[in-house]
Formats: sequence, C-alpha cells, structure tokens
Amino acid sequence: MRVLIPPAWAGDFTMNRTRHTAEQNIRKLKAAEHLISKGKTVIEVCRVLEVTQPAYHRWRQQYAGMQAEEANRSTQLEKENARLKKLFAEAELQKAMLKDFAEGNF
Repeated sequence: MRVLIPPAWAGDFTMNRTRHTAEQNIRKLKAAEHLISKGKTVIEVCRVLEVTQPAYHRWRQQYAGMQAEEANRSTQLEKENARLKKLFAEAELQKAMLKDFAEGNF
C-alpha cells in the first residue's frame, strides 16, 4: 500500500474547527461589514476572518443586527427551553407509567 505524504512546502490548507461564542460571531460580523464596505468580497472577508463561507452566512442569518447581550440572552433562553422540554418529557413519561400501573398493565 502506498502512503501519500504531502511535501513540506505544500503547507496545510485545511481550516481548524473551532467553536466561537456569540460575542465572537457578532464581532467578526461587524468586522466583515466594515471590510465589505471597503470593497472586499465575501471570499476575501472570510479568508481574513478565518471562517468558512457557510459559517459566515449562517452567522449573518442568525445574528443579523444583534448586540452581544441579545445573543447571550438568546443562548440562555435556548438552554432553558431545552431543559424545560426535557423536564416536560420526563413528567409525561412518569404520568404514562402511573396510568399504566393504575390500569394494571404492568
């Protein structure tokens, strides 16, 4: 079996996967707007900000016009919503189990 090893001069063209916080996303979007207003293309802006184009467009859709505090609050509400959904599902399961037990289906 032949193993292909890229030459040392080729470098690494893959982007490292990192998770950005909401504040970082909003800060990068503001920097992107500034660069775009100076005439740079989205491809060039993404290269400067070290993000992929799909990530940039997803952030634009998600955080358009938001401030950092609003994004934090949104994240907190999403976490709380997930927690409440989990509690509700557990309560419904317990209710169904008690109903089956009361009917004698155990």
